[in-house]
Amino acid sequence: MDILGKIRRLQKERGWSEYQLSKEAKLAQSTISGLYRKNNLPSLPTLEALCRAFGITLSQFFVEGNLPVDLTEEQQQMLCAWGALTPEQKESIFHLLKAMQ
Repeated sequence: MDILGKIRRLQKERGWSEYQLSKEAKLAQSTISGLYRKNNLPSLPTLEALCRAFGITLSQFFVEGNLPVDLTEEQQQMLCAWGALTPEQKESIFHLLKAMQ
């Protein structure tokens, strides 16, 4: 698995700069730039901080494909709420999400 590539992809999906990623993850900006500049793999505590910033679990980070193995509490709440929506409401939510990307 290309760990740094996945971090870059998650960062890019959110439109975050290295500085913004460092703030969201509560890490020094030099930690983030050092990962990329030196092509170093993050330590486990650094990776955990990055995953928290991205709103995913470590298992979700390492899963291959698009289906999460474990859901965060926030994701579980979203899925429970999703199940109660009408098809029209779900379609509206999809349009809203696409507009926000």
